[in-house]
Amino acid sequence: MRKKLIPFAYANSLFEVDPSFFVSCGVKTVFLDLDNTLAPYSVSHPDEKTKEMINHLKEAGIRCFVTSNNRGKRVHIFCEELGVERASMMAKPFSFKLKKLMASEGIKPEEAMLIGDQIQTDVKAGNGAKVRTLLLEPLDPNDEPPWTRFNRLFDRPKRKKMAKLGLLKPWKEA
Repeated sequence: MRKKLIPFAYANSLFEVDPSFFVSCGVKTVFLDLDNTLAPYSVSHPDEKTKEMINHLKEAGIRCFVTSNNRGKRVHIFCEELGVERASMMAKPFSFKLKKLMASEGIKPEEAMLIGDQIQTDVKAGNGAKVRTLLLEPLDPNDEPPWTRFNRLFDRPKRKKMAKLGLLKPWKEA
């Protein structure tokens, strides 16, 4: 298994992760994927559960940054309503835009974590930028665009193999 594809930790959902986990890891900034990490693909506004989670992270002193491959109005509206910073068109799985963002914002890789639901995009981009990654299960695997469904053809077998090899370390044990 290629090291760039192995996440630092794994969780079923962001909503099960206690903000103290990030604090104990020395994380000061979380880069959050939007689609199927914070909300299903077709949801254009954050729900109360998402707002509450973001508020808990902020209360713990963690800077929240949505880093999405998505573009346009949805990312803007979602982030405005959450009161978080955003960067769209991130070109994940490539890490160059994430590295550039961290450099411009003064974010140290060892103080950041990228959180997302895809190995091929989120984990690969985070690991490429030397940022720890938290892999999640997609919130609604039936609500995805065709290109993400295509990526899942590669994602599912990798998850199974990592689980079998003990490479998906639960966040509580990381």
